[in-house]
Amino acid sequence: MRHLRTLLAALLGVSLLTAVSYASTGGAAVSTPSLTNCRSTILTHEFTRGKLTVATDNPVYPPWFVNNKPSNAKGYESAVVYALAHVLGIAKSDVVWVTEAFDSSYTPGPKSFDFDINEISYTADRAKAVTFSRSYYDVQQSIVALKTDPIVTKHSPAQLKTYLYGDQVGTTGLAYIYDHIKPTRSPRVYSTLDQAVLALKTGQIDAIVIDTPTGQYMATSQILGKHNKSIATQVGQFPGVGEHYGLLFQKQSQLVGCINTAIGALRANGTMAALSQKWLGIYTSVPAIQP
Repeated sequence: MRHLRTLLAALLGVSLLTAVSYASTGGAAVSTPSLTNCRSTILTHEFTRGKLTVATDNPVYPPWFVNNKPSNAKGYESAVVYALAHVLGIAKSDVVWVTEAFDSSYTPGPKSFDFDINEISYTADRAKAVTFSRSYYDVQQSIVALKTDPIVTKHSPAQLKTYLYGDQVGTTGLAYIYDHIKPTRSPRVYSTLDQAVLALKTGQIDAIVIDTPTGQYMATSQILGKHNKSIATQVGQFPGVGEHYGLLFQKQSQLVGCINTAIGALRANGTMAALSQKWLGIYTSVPAIQP
């Protein structure tokens, strides 16, 4: 991967015409100015002048973050934030991290951050209360279950309907269960993902539906038995349905256009793909299944 310092020089030499983006914003027009015009925009509209204030949950987990330390630039989401800051001319020391719980990030009202990065999928309902950037990661849903559960080997579309699922309230995994799997039994809904994981570990539910990257970590590192060995497996991942993660902003934030420009630049020069391969490449090996 080319070093970001050389990428910045190349990017600033490219004229990016102002455009209008409708993707991931809930239908609102968001201007995307050139990178050369964005520095003044960022300074003018930052939550704290001179600082880029970025929110995420606590704790945070691999592969999105490493060692529960968002500021170390390790893990996909941390690395993306610092790549964005770099192309926008913001020093690493001027990136400030704050804590925001996942399920409160997309509630209406003022925000105490510039944007939140926390594997938050864009949905039309969420976009009524907040504004999303364009995609920084396109995601698929997957099934995680105990290795001893029948779903591991019996997961045809008809068989998938017979199991008892559980998931966190408000998640796209829960929506996928309702909209695509359509099980014969209502899924159990939990306030937190940790509660759903505990229910799976103790055999109260058959499976959790969750995005593929998070599911991989859950199956290999979170649901452990004796001698800290994994007792869960990622059964498979479903075809994509257009779901993607976006940076979350306060409604009508003036920063969205510049962040979209920066994401577009990182996609165009290959940085986003390189970061995805570095931190998330393992997920391409998860087998495909049909709902």
